[in-house]
This record gives sequence, C-alpha cells and structure tokens, in this order.
Amino acid sequence: MLIRWEKEQDYYLVYVHQDMLGDLLVTRVWGQTGTQYGGIKHTLVQSEDEAAILVDDVRHIQESRGYHKVLETHSLNHIPADLQATMQEELAFQN
Repeated sequence: MLIRWEKEQDYYLVYVHQDMLGDLLVTRVWGQTGTQYGGIKHTLVQSEDEAAILVDDVRHIQESRGYHKVLETHSLNHIPADLQATMQEELAFQN
C-alpha cells in the first residue's frame, strides 16, 4: 500500500511493503515536492494490523497539519504517470 499527502510544496508518503527477507515494513518519506530534501524512516511491524494502526496514526497527524491525500493505491503500477515522474525525482526507491 502506498499513500501520499501533500500541502503546498511539502509531501508525506507512507509505503507498506515486505522486504527481501519477508519482514513487513512501514516506510515513511517526507520532503519538498520537486527536490531531494527530506527524510526517510523504516519501521518494522509484526502484522498487517499493526501496520494499519501506524498508517492511521500518520493519516490523523498529517490531516491535522493541513495535508490532503492525493494518492492511495495497493499497487505501485497504478500511480498516475505525472505523479510517478514527480516521485521518482523525490524518492530514493523506485518500483
């Protein structure tokens, strides 16, 4: 699952995925749109329920800060081309 919020020139992204060892991770990425400024944090979770709770906490925080959701998808192949191009410039990982 991938969710992206934006506010003015800032973005915040949450990516729930499995690593190469099969561990479930929640990756959070933030920064300024169109730049490589920002940060990344990986959190190892024990279950999909724990990931869902963390994602819901992030959603609540970002919405309280004035961010609005611009993308929510369960497949990296379903990201619109224009947003995908922006994200490839910003993010350290690609699909």
